[in-house]
Amino acid sequence: MQFEIEGNPDFGQLTVDLVPGESFLAEAGSMAFMSAGTELKSKLIGGFMKALVRKFVGGESLFVGEYSHPTGGSVTFSPDRPGMVLHRKISGGETFVLTAGSFLAATPGIKLTTKFVSLKAIFSGEGAFTIVVSGEGDLFFNSYGAIIEKQVDGALTVDTGHAVAWESGLKYNVTTIGGIKSTLLSGEGIVLNFTGTGTVFLQTRTLSGVARWLGGQYR
Repeated sequence: MQFEIEGNPDFGQLTVDLVPGESFLAEAGSMAFMSAGTELKSKLIGGFMKALVRKFVGGESLFVGEYSHPTGGSVTFSPDRPGMVLHRKISGGETFVLTAGSFLAATPGIKLTTKFVSLKAIFSGEGAFTIVVSGEGDLFFNSYGAIIEKQVDGALTVDTGHAVAWESGLKYNVTTIGGIKSTLLSGEGIVLNFTGTGTVFLQTRTLSGVARWLGGQYR
């Protein structure tokens, strides 16, 4: 499969070239344009119950689109938020963790499962579940704003809203850095404490932060 990512870091989009007999999976509603004759089917990744959990607790769609072309063609996908599109090759038993809403597309060999993080994360407004990626193939994910890749060798504390993805060599826990009042009333103070060795992918903006700013502007 050939692919091209254009528009980074502000408005990333992904174009995939499909040969006959090849298929590709993408988040529902992400298709921007495609070659005439492209075939589309709806598909559940991991079965109905796992897909249902991803939708209601992981922020992803219940179904993904499965694209193919009988003679060969291309499909372009655009995330629903401005920012970057990134590629990750998954192989050799590796697992990779995505935060809710970051999954964009994948080749059919990729597996997605939902993992509970912490009830504390609910108060951050960013969700209490992550998507664990495994299997063999190509993964594409997206951010809101640009991506900063932070190499961790020891420890790093990250605001939950800025964490997009991280490698499996990192362990983490969710905690607060402020008092109970600030956590419950403002949504601030919930962080991820990473330890170990690996890369954390951080986004420079957050949807919740922009929503709060807009709310203040138009009251």
